[in-house]
Amino acid sequence: MNLANEATYDRWAHSYPPLPHNPLMAAEQDAVQSLWPELAGRRALDLACGSGRYGLLMAQHGACVVVGCDRSAGMLAQAPLALRVRADMLALPFAAHSFDVIVCGLAVGHAPSLEAWMVEAARVLAPGGVLVYSDFHPDAARAGMTRSFTDDSGRKHTLAHARHELDEHRRAAAGARLVLQGQREVRIGHELQAPGLAAPQGLAVVLALRWGKP
Repeated sequence: MNLANEATYDRWAHSYPPLPHNPLMAAEQDAVQSLWPELAGRRALDLACGSGRYGLLMAQHGACVVVGCDRSAGMLAQAPLALRVRADMLALPFAAHSFDVIVCGLAVGHAPSLEAWMVEAARVLAPGGVLVYSDFHPDAARAGMTRSFTDDSGRKHTLAHARHELDEHRRAAAGARLVLQGQREVRIGHELQAPGLAAPQGLAVVLALRWGKP
């Protein structure tokens, strides 16, 4: 994550609850959870956890250890998780094979290198483990959609987010020796019902992927 994005998330943190707070996030969460493995008794990492919504859900689903990790100190302070670590996604302070499940919501586009991000996630994932993450769909980026928020003073902040095509995700996963186990898309008017959203019906806005480590 670049410094501008980190500062934006720090500013956003106080009003960013650990739950879906708009229709897109709710639909994204449904897609991600549809790809989850069994969590009971497993060690889980909420990668780029923000305010900790996926960490909370994994704990509720029986994960025996849940760690939240984020670069933004402001977001991390809001996360109601017992175990929180501030770190960059490309330099995780965990030993190899530390987690059985890694979940990452809408953050992979903040990594400067998708390939390096995938290799680092695979490093801390145990054999037989599962990586599930979501990303803003490249079709949404092509349509001009961005991720932004308006602060208390009325100023709009737009986050930098790289556009990754599906083939890029596949190549990065192959380089990290991960195997595709599932895929979901969130489309306006289908999985996402948001009548006030100024975007074409049928446009794919979120891509969710599940990878396994042999």
